[in-house]
Amino acid sequence: MQGYHGRFLEVDLNTKTTTDFPLSEDFCKDYIGGATMAAALVFDRVKAGTDPLAPENAMVMATGPFTGTSLPMVSRYAIGGLSPLTGFWGEATSGGVFPFRLKGAGWDGIIITGKAASPVYLYLNNGQAEIRDAGHLWGKDSYETQKLIKEERGNDKAGVACIGPAGENLIRYACVINDRGRAAGRCGFGALMGSKNLKAVVAAGNTRPESADAGKVSELAKQAVKDIKGNLVSVALSEYGTLMYMDMGMVLGDTPAKYFTSNVFPVSEVTGQALRQNYTVANYACRGCPIGCGRELKNFKPDLDIDGPEYETTVGFGPLCLNTDFDTIIEANHICNCHGIDTISAGVSVAYAFYLYEQGVLTKDQVGIELNWGDGRAVVALVEKIVGQEGIGVLLSKGVLAMARELGRDEGEAAQVKGLEMPMHEGRAFHGLAVSYATGPRGACHLKGPYYDVDLGNMVLEYMILPSDRLVSAGKGEPAAKFQSFKDLFDALTLCKFAPLQVPQLCDMLNALTGWNFGPEELLAAGDRSINIKRAVSNRFGLTRDHDILPKICLDALDEGTTAGVAPDMEVMLREYYQYRGWDWATGRPTRDKLVELGLNQVAEDFYPQ
Repeated sequence: MQGYHGRFLEVDLNTKTTTDFPLSEDFCKDYIGGATMAAALVFDRVKAGTDPLAPENAMVMATGPFTGTSLPMVSRYAIGGLSPLTGFWGEATSGGVFPFRLKGAGWDGIIITGKAASPVYLYLNNGQAEIRDAGHLWGKDSYETQKLIKEERGNDKAGVACIGPAGENLIRYACVINDRGRAAGRCGFGALMGSKNLKAVVAAGNTRPESADAGKVSELAKQAVKDIKGNLVSVALSEYGTLMYMDMGMVLGDTPAKYFTSNVFPVSEVTGQALRQNYTVANYACRGCPIGCGRELKNFKPDLDIDGPEYETTVGFGPLCLNTDFDTIIEANHICNCHGIDTISAGVSVAYAFYLYEQGVLTKDQVGIELNWGDGRAVVALVEKIVGQEGIGVLLSKGVLAMARELGRDEGEAAQVKGLEMPMHEGRAFHGLAVSYATGPRGACHLKGPYYDVDLGNMVLEYMILPSDRLVSAGKGEPAAKFQSFKDLFDALTLCKFAPLQVPQLCDMLNALTGWNFGPEELLAAGDRSINIKRAVSNRFGLTRDHDILPKICLDALDEGTTAGVAPDMEVMLREYYQYRGWDWATGRPTRDKLVELGLNQVAEDFYPQ
């Protein structure tokens, strides 16, 4: 097979054994790679009723056909499985160097089940796999763990994806960290690794699959680099990172503040420009990326260089808490990276605590400190309580849905979808985004169908996904579904969402690597199949149409900013979305006809036995 190694590594931590799992070419054509292939593997392995932290819950780390090639912006990998945070399908992706090393180790990915009797790490190197003792690493933070493993292996180029103490302590939104502060951040896979006593996955080697047409791949790669460098958004990302969007987001009403009850705040204090003006900032790029959107802050404290916060993190620990003190935002981000927790879920949970304090639901005696909007030191203190599992931090570490339930609050007050905390973009500002949030395969996700891209002018002509009035709901359901499918493919190929590449380019790249004959229709069908296999995993665990909603606190119209008085019409968009998807309105499941149309015959038999 070309473009693939044609095998995954199956790891059983109960018995400390490893075996190869072969991939057929038809399987690769159907599921491409990355998070989509992970979903297909999980659907075949995880039975209904499985506890997310049970040994039998499979965790899949997967690369895609683009990973490890000369194409730009493809050093990414995905983790998939049943989410410890939500109980439904979960996935997370990350970039850096680790994805190249994982593919270079000689497999397309790994499937991990079981639980080791004591802490271990998995070491992969050019087709050889070992399970090694990690007792000496347990309790170490993510930065220490990466450093110690590289020293132990005598290989500074080895890729390390690891958990920190948060994963060891099974914090439900613990994440997996690689390449210093890069995070596979969402859905709690750090907790899943911790439940398996798996401290890290270490990958080394340079084993590359053959390409069907290496010359064509090289030609396409050179053109893609030109296109990326010539893109204005790429230039802005290179200069300011993802924070380049902060001031525009506030003007558009797309950046939430004061726990989603406002969208107006002193934005100039927390922009990418402010970060550059007040700190010594260096760029960080994933392997093979011409943009370099990552930030590294030099000498944040004497002799301490740390990873700078991205847009999502800055908003979560900043405006969402009405905090504009960059020092405390950066400090909170660093604590999360060290301990390995998702900054989005943590930020929203912290902001909810501020909101509850203002409502009189939480008191100073319960929290241990006062929570006054804008107090950056209080933000840091709550993050420390979360990672230390101290006092109120135990409740906050469960996420906002659990917080609302345990405190007897209306669930519409919990800023989440399907148990996953809301990102820092507003469905009230881009109505196509609202329906994408409500139906997203892993819950609230700004990367699965980031419809603000469309309504800001980034059309996809092949699928007639065109810009329109961002504050109008009618007509958004179908294009939002198509855009969701298209963007979901990026995590299958695997390709950075910031890559400004067009549908014909993606088809040409995939065909040159594999020798296939994918066109725009086949590509979109693969995206639709991806959304549906992930939906099927969640349906198996109780997901229904009732879960396809936005919480009231993120839906009701605000009285200020450029979205004042406007709220998305979810009923209109959901009906349009369901019609395109071929999902049953009563159950929220894909219909049998749709499953068969997409070639998901086993799912059809499971859901509709005849």
